[in-house]
Amino acid sequence: MEPHSCDTFVALPPATVGNRVIFGKNSDRLFDEVQEVIYFPAAIHNDLRKRLKCTYIEIDQVPETHAVVLSRSAWLWGAEMGANEHGVCIGNEAVWGKEDISKEEALLGMDLVRLGLERADTAEKALDVIVDLLEKYGQGGNCAEGEEFSYYNSFLIADRNEAWILETSGKYWAAEKVQETGVRNISNQLSITTKIDREHPDMRNYAKQKGWWDGQGDFDFTAAYSYINTASMMTSSSRYCQGYKLLNKHKGNITFETMMEILRDKPSGINMKGEFLTTASMVSILPQDSSLPCIHFFTGTPHPERSVFKPFIFVPHISQLVDTKSPTFELEMPMAKKPYIKPDRRHLLYQKHQQALEMIRNNKEKSKTMLDNMRKLEKEVSEEMESILQSKHLDVDKTVNLFSQCVKDEIKIYQSSICS
Repeated sequence: MEPHSCDTFVALPPATVGNRVIFGKNSDRLFDEVQEVIYFPAAIHNDLRKRLKCTYIEIDQVPETHAVVLSRSAWLWGAEMGANEHGVCIGNEAVWGKEDISKEEALLGMDLVRLGLERADTAEKALDVIVDLLEKYGQGGNCAEGEEFSYYNSFLIADRNEAWILETSGKYWAAEKVQETGVRNISNQLSITTKIDREHPDMRNYAKQKGWWDGQGDFDFTAAYSYINTASMMTSSSRYCQGYKLLNKHKGNITFETMMEILRDKPSGINMKGEFLTTASMVSILPQDSSLPCIHFFTGTPHPERSVFKPFIFVPHISQLVDTKSPTFELEMPMAKKPYIKPDRRHLLYQKHQQALEMIRNNKEKSKTMLDNMRKLEKEVSEEMESILQSKHLDVDKTVNLFSQCVKDEIKIYQSSICS
């Protein structure tokens, strides 16, 4: 299942610089899938009789939901990755194992990402939200638009103070708290072994009933629920192993720029190309000092080495992110029915990025000029964000349009390349 991929990373102090938790994810999806960056404000829901429509099913709503910024495949309700106003970040991964994948429509892992962000103000509370919903509604359904593609999910959940790995197989799950001072990554495989800090109450009994565990010795979640040989897990050529090596190579000196470079790394396979490729990327700075803002960078475009990481900070009165919001279409059901014609979901930034890359494909000089300008823009905004964290001064009025303005500046670079 290696081609169907994503990679999510976290680093905690003192593996990082400046008492910050650093979170990052590459969302690797079908090459033509558009990912939008979208903001939803906090909301109060007075009429709890009104059900919440997720991608496929309706569930109970809660009285209040937090403001969230999401990077999501434009056809669905949930999200591949995102953050909320309280500094909680979540990314999910497709995983497979011994348990048959349910194709019955339920909550997608991507729905659970958004629900965790909307309903929890800490990482562990988000874990609680996800496992409670998993127990009540289950997970399942088609995970791609117009393609038959289903999987179970793992999640990396972080906040300013800690991080958790949550891995699932059907309704069963295990959770590992990331060791303080540590680094951790997840990819498209189960990875929790014997360090299990929380678990589904029947998870071990179910493994015994299925003949996956004999009940003797330490329980190894990955060994029981998947076909992975955990003894060689950290010495393989898998992206999980390569990601672990990249994190540990920089351990003690990890910054948000380091995380961006890891997400851009091609030799490791972290930055994917092919039928499945890196369609969007995210990096977050979560300062342990609660007086400092959390800063979330999104590309909103594929190919992180040819994209700009643009910053978003939660402040009051943020308007919708128009240039990274995809056109809205009614989701046709069932999507896997042939022939299925995908609507054009490209938002403005995606369109201009795509056009510019086509224009420079066979022109090395134009390509270098455009990429230099993109890196210059990214460096300028990164330095501005670092200045905010160092000075502890945030211009709220300017920050309202921070992400949107950076998107417009990026579009100008593409427009210049297209027209020249």
